[in-house]
Amino acid sequence: MGYIIAVVILVFLAAISLVVINEYERGVVFRFGHVIGVLGPGLKLRIPFGIDVVRKVDLRTRTIDVPQQEIITKDNISIKVDAVVYYHVEDPVLVLTKVVNSFSSTTMLGQTTLRSVLGQHELDEILTSKENINAILKDMLSETMSSWGIVITAVELRSIEIPDSMKRAMAKQAEAERERRAKVTAADGEAQAATKLFEAAEVIKQSPPALQLRYLQTLTEIAVEKNSTIVFPLPMEFMKGFGYLRTEPAPEEKD
Repeated sequence: MGYIIAVVILVFLAAISLVVINEYERGVVFRFGHVIGVLGPGLKLRIPFGIDVVRKVDLRTRTIDVPQQEIITKDNISIKVDAVVYYHVEDPVLVLTKVVNSFSSTTMLGQTTLRSVLGQHELDEILTSKENINAILKDMLSETMSSWGIVITAVELRSIEIPDSMKRAMAKQAEAERERRAKVTAADGEAQAATKLFEAAEVIKQSPPALQLRYLQTLTEIAVEKNSTIVFPLPMEFMKGFGYLRTEPAPEEKD
């Protein structure tokens, strides 16, 4: 009977003395309130009865959805922005001893940092330079959270809501920009066409029969259409002949 009692006591002591640490966890051991070490993954032994307290810390990457924030940009435009923060614990001792709740602290810090950074940029910069702003947010968060034993993996702006009035103004600006480009392109085309026509005229000027050949080529092209009215140009030399006949004196009538 005594043997059975001893075995039961040993099994009970082993049950309360052993702790299992998963591969993605680390166990911080507190002995009488002092940190004495960090336990790796596996089956570990501790002193029971509250002498050794093991706090497990998850080392996997976590995601924090920073709630939507209403921000006034540098050019006084009100926008709503939310973001996502990816982080993981690098030092389990610091994350337990330097901050009470790492998750909520990271969320609050992300909100304040997001408002602070975006408030220093204009709307155009926020829309066109998201990568630079993400890098700034990451650096600012890392500067504070590195002392907590947390590493910021990435920060991403998820969505940006712009007021409807600003959307209309941006649409008008984009339309005006497209019209400007179209007019510039058309003007460039006219300039290039005028240059080519001038060069062609210079070539035809050196050989007048080339103009007649061009007339005939144009006639061939438009003669395909059966309903077309064809106006055939006469050479100027032909018209000069009629002018010469009019200038000759009329013969005198005989009596």
